[in-house]
Amino acid sequence: MIDVHYWPTPNGKKVTIALEECGLDYRVVPCSIGTGEQFSEQFLRISPNNRMPAIVDNAPPGGGAPIAVFESGACMMYIAEVSGRFCPADLANRYEVYQWVIWQMANQGPKTGELGHFRRLKDRAGDQGYALQRYDDEVNRLYGVLNNRLYDRRYIAGDDYSIADMACYPWTVGWEAQGQDIAEFPYFRRWFEEVGARPGVQRGMAVGSDWSQDYSSLSDEEREHIESILYHQRARPAPEGGLL
Repeated sequence: MIDVHYWPTPNGKKVTIALEECGLDYRVVPCSIGTGEQFSEQFLRISPNNRMPAIVDNAPPGGGAPIAVFESGACMMYIAEVSGRFCPADLANRYEVYQWVIWQMANQGPKTGELGHFRRLKDRAGDQGYALQRYDDEVNRLYGVLNNRLYDRRYIAGDDYSIADMACYPWTVGWEAQGQDIAEFPYFRRWFEEVGARPGVQRGMAVGSDWSQDYSSLSDEEREHIESILYHQRARPAPEGGLL
């Protein structure tokens, strides 16, 4: 059984999609990021970057102690490896998948997240014009990267559906809120509709769907409290007595 420390964000949904598609048994452990549960000492022992999702495989292949994995991309690679599904065994094709998982982690996720952040703040906190233009352009560029990639292949890493597709899909579901027009990207749109119709994707996307809170319904005080948790953290002091 795999424990998934989870909240229903695109990064969390990547991992539940992978678990559903791979057919692995898992248990969801809620990690409420709006209330700061990701900063608990117990969670930091699993995920030292205080970010969810993270997984703990309580019965790893071959036996031994439980294995904890943090960072959503690493979680997906682990799930694919232990299940033997959705990631090729041969070196060349495996790295075709891995590089697109890394692309998603380094580009699509962070840039789309920043765009969402500044779009939420556009009517507050002064002039956000430069930031909005910067990230809107970058997210549009990234949709173009996917569109061009999918011009002559069915899936992101080639002819076979893989964890690369699972990683990218949840970040594109909000295309309209991101201010993008997917009619501009017909090859992406074909892929988006096909992947979104998969039952495993739908099940993974639905996990925790009743936990989310409408950000626009919060009072200014409630928003400021959540933002102080999510966006205004600085370095945590290290314990004394370490290796110096």
